[in-house]
Amino acid sequence: MFPAENLRDWRGQKVIDPDGDKVGELEAVYVDTSTDEPAFVTVRIGMLGRHRLVFVPVDGATVAPATVRVRYPKKLIHDGPSIDTDGELTAANEPELFAHYDLPYSAATGERRLGRR
Repeated sequence: MFPAENLRDWRGQKVIDPDGDKVGELEAVYVDTSTDEPAFVTVRIGMLGRHRLVFVPVDGATVAPATVRVRYPKKLIHDGPSIDTDGELTAANEPELFAHYDLPYSAATGERRLGRR
């Protein structure tokens, strides 16, 4: 897995799916608050003036010159939970995000599982 500081260096770079299709540009890194390891990235998608941020797990992601390749298909990513470009992921929305990617979710009641870095 990537150290969070290294993934932040990829901000603004192209994110592609397993088939090489462009998903969007890497915007931010969200870490698992219990381990401080990167768990998700947000990717800017949409048309000019109508951008939004979608969440993509970093598990299985690889880096190449100027790109971050994630292991999830573009359609699944685009259909997933998103926030406005100036929005924030709430603790209440975290379980839905994990469920979208069939990932296990556990957090103490009222506590956050993800934090933006």
